[in-house]
Amino acid sequence: MSGRGMSQTGPKIKVTKEAVQPPMYCENSPMKKKRPPCDKFAASDSLDVFQAAVTDANREVNKLFSKYAEVMSERAAMDSLQIRELEDIVKEVRSLESHLMERKEQLRNSLVVISDKLQG
Repeated sequence: MSGRGMSQTGPKIKVTKEAVQPPMYCENSPMKKKRPPCDKFAASDSLDVFQAAVTDANREVNKLFSKYAEVMSERAAMDSLQIRELEDIVKEVRSLESHLMERKEQLRNSLVVISDKLQG
């Protein structure tokens, strides 16, 4: 046993040139067999396919941006409406507060008059 827990007396493995050299460098490599012949028409067709894919993707992105802009515009309109409603509510609350302060002052004056009559 070595320090790594492996037996040193195991079977010897013969290393061949094929085992060391990856198959992509062999003459009979599947990569070379599968490679299509270079063709100007194939390059042109792939360019057309790529351009069509880019055009379709661009169209989809533009649709998504349009939908996003529409949703954001609707949301901005709703926000604006809600802000106006809140401003109206605040205005009404301030008016009620002012009215209640006046009413409180009137009641205080009435109580002073009643108190003076009772004491005098």
